[in-house]
Amino acid sequence: MNDSFRPKQIQLNRYGQLKHFLTLDGLDKLLLTEILDTADSFIEVGERSIKKVPLLRGKTVVNLFFEASTRTRSTFELAAKRLSADVLNINISTSATSKGESLSDMLQNLEAMASDMFVVRHAQSGAPHFIASAVTPQVSIINAGDGRHAHPTQAMLDMLTIRQHKGQFDGLVVAIVGDILHSRVARSQIQALRTLGAAEVRVVAPNTLLPSDTDALGARVYNDARAGLRDVDVIVMLRLQKERMEGALLPSENEFYRLYGLTDEKLGWAKPDAIVMHPGPINRGVEIASSVADGSQSVILNQVTNGIAVRMAVMSMAMGGMTVEKNELASTQAELTANVR
Repeated sequence: MNDSFRPKQIQLNRYGQLKHFLTLDGLDKLLLTEILDTADSFIEVGERSIKKVPLLRGKTVVNLFFEASTRTRSTFELAAKRLSADVLNINISTSATSKGESLSDMLQNLEAMASDMFVVRHAQSGAPHFIASAVTPQVSIINAGDGRHAHPTQAMLDMLTIRQHKGQFDGLVVAIVGDILHSRVARSQIQALRTLGAAEVRVVAPNTLLPSDTDALGARVYNDARAGLRDVDVIVMLRLQKERMEGALLPSENEFYRLYGLTDEKLGWAKPDAIVMHPGPINRGVEIASSVADGSQSVILNQVTNGIAVRMAVMSMAMGGMTVEKNELASTQAELTANVR
């Protein structure tokens, strides 16, 4: 991975607090655990009759989704509103960028409207990092998925779900199954699991759906589903990323389902208390059988619920870190002005 996609310093202020959330690469166990603990504290907000806390009151969050999304965009919007922020959803297909306006000009105009946070989803890897480093120095950037690079909030909601059901990460064996090659989710999940201390992370897929740097990510590769699923604690099924595939990487969806689709029989190869996860949307009968997706070991709907809490945690923490930095800058400028006088 290019070093320009390792933005540890740009993500954190000098106290180690989040001000942007672009990738899990370079973030330590302490910070990831803080995100999970903060998300845990927000779970009960969704159970109230009035589902609001005032942490982002007076702040403006702009959703910039250059790729189609239902689940991610909806949970980010709900998360911002539950934090009492004002939310602006930009329809990219009808925005000024469709009339020839550059991305930089559009962002500068949004910043001039006193926006405080951009939630960015983009097909180009590194787009949120570019925005955070070059365009909007006073606005917090949250990555809602960029190309094949990263989907950090999805990985963290998955980690919260695992922790809720398994208690801890030490000793866990996790299998990620399917289209690893095109999955930004898988990359972020592997980073999170390694950082949080999982004993083993496996990727299970045909060679045509494996990236060349899988070993560098720290996962064990299995082409055989029986071997890859044997005695695992957690199974994460991935959606076949048809819109990102180039060339004939699979003979057919039916063949993929026969070899890798999670059926009751294949689930039986895992530990009896294994949980089943999927980031959605699900292609039933392709990646997973309906009997498994809707079965007692499935925690897929828990993932959706946890998505709101995790995104509330990330947004509130990033805004807090950015506010500290802004206050320090204002204080420094005031001191300089006083000294000049």
